[in-house]
Amino acid sequence: MTDQSAPALKEIFNVERLQHIAREMSAVYPAFDAKGFLKHAKAGLAQLSVMQRMARVSESLHGVIPLEYAQTLKLLYALAPCLNSAFVSLFLPHYVASYGQADFKRSMAALKYFTSFGSAEFAIRHFLLNDFARTLAVMQAWSLDDNEHVRRLASEGSRPRLPWSFRLAEVQANPELCASILNNLKADSSLYVRKSVANHLNDITKDHPDWVLDLIEGWNLDNPHTAWIARHALRSLIKQGNTRALTIMGAGAKADVKIQHLSVTPAVITLGERITLSFSLESTAATAQKLVVDYAIDYVKSAGHSAAKVFKLKAFTLGAGEQQRISREQHIRELTTRKHYPGKHTVHVMVNGERLGSADFVLRD
Repeated sequence: MTDQSAPALKEIFNVERLQHIAREMSAVYPAFDAKGFLKHAKAGLAQLSVMQRMARVSESLHGVIPLEYAQTLKLLYALAPCLNSAFVSLFLPHYVASYGQADFKRSMAALKYFTSFGSAEFAIRHFLLNDFARTLAVMQAWSLDDNEHVRRLASEGSRPRLPWSFRLAEVQANPELCASILNNLKADSSLYVRKSVANHLNDITKDHPDWVLDLIEGWNLDNPHTAWIARHALRSLIKQGNTRALTIMGAGAKADVKIQHLSVTPAVITLGERITLSFSLESTAATAQKLVVDYAIDYVKSAGHSAAKVFKLKAFTLGAGEQQRISREQHIRELTTRKHYPGKHTVHVMVNGERLGSADFVLRD
């Protein structure tokens, strides 16, 4: 697992949290060596990332509990409801992935139980890596479970490009392997599950866009839950102006609009300030039309060239002869995923995948 999180996130596993875990573990297992656990868990803590700290907790528990795997699981089952953070509970499925590979059936039951307290999405991937077919069969059954956390695990754990985890090469090469899971969840009543399905499909669009488009074109988009998944699953393709994706969303036709009063203010900024993009769209069509409006910023790169980043703006229906005023503020600040360089940046307004107007701002050194 890689850690791309903000530095402060690792403080979820600070000394006070480790002491809390030690207290709760002692309550369910009076023979627990809390002193030994804390000594091992705190060693070099400041240098560890959040995911490394999470792993350290399960390693420290394993190091001081002199019981067989099945016996230890019973203790962790009792510990799970006592933890005071969903993210902290990730060390429970991590323990299963680290020490339960040889006891598949028991480990699957444990991940199904633990996922309701936080998530077991990272842990299940290690079982997919070691025994793909057997694990995937369990996840297919989970996709029909009554518990939304378990259904979500079926989708999230099998994502080909899950953030903070390794890629699943088999799924990345052949998305059909997870088609039954996605189809089972395509109209799920839980937003928690639908978000996962949409993200799973959006992952697949990076490698197999036509496969996702074929799948969604076969779905009943009159169902609002299914339509929600489709809209969010196709977000990357829509940003790229993919005609099929826009057509699925009802915005595949060329927009009959005029763009007016386009501006980006202020025209010159320094890093850390905000810009405001504003414009009006006026319909020139005789009937109502569905519009998907995005904008792209040509960010200056270190070598002096520019690279566009597309952002979602608005999807709406514009009546014949109507006008819609649109405004969006954006903070131009340093991010872990984007470094800014001085120079002229161009902002493009895109309607149904077509660039209709552009304006500039300058980032000062």
